[in-house]
Amino acid sequence: MHHPEENPWQITSEKAVYDNPWINVTEYQVINPSGNPGIYGKVHFKNAAIGVLPLDDELNTYLVGQFRFAIGQYSWEMPEGGGPVGTDPLESAKRELLEETGLKAESWMEIQRLHLSNSVSDELSILYLARNLQQFEAEPEDTEQLIVKKLPFKEVYEMVCNGTITDSVTVAAVLKVQLLILEGSL
Repeated sequence: MHHPEENPWQITSEKAVYDNPWINVTEYQVINPSGNPGIYGKVHFKNAAIGVLPLDDELNTYLVGQFRFAIGQYSWEMPEGGGPVGTDPLESAKRELLEETGLKAESWMEIQRLHLSNSVSDELSILYLARNLQQFEAEPEDTEQLIVKKLPFKEVYEMVCNGTITDSVTVAAVLKVQLLILEGSL
């Protein structure tokens, strides 16, 4: 099956409508793929979304709980944060893991890349599995009011399956690691 890869959208003009240190919102005047005029809004992210699933030798992992402003509810998720586009995402992952949990890892594996909402944003997420863990002191940012829980990975997998965990990058990482475990790849 052949799929054309050329862009069928024609941009006739663009206007930045919002900008802050993390995101930029642009409104485009376009000719859509069917040839009709229209508008399209795009949220550009200045950081990659970095996620780290720490996994110890007994197959325990660590979840971070916090109230998420954008969705207006409490969320359990793996350690995650932003890494400036153009910098080494692994260094951002190491920083986030230490900041949020106080953990350092000797072994790192990139397990997934995904676009989080590709109909309206260009946000890229890069997910890592961190192994051979050592505990140090956590250093949360002043915008973070975090609770860290150590749980068996099996329990976290069940939380994903029953909908308790809804954070998309945590869901993706947990499902990917479960596949790796089932395939005997860890």
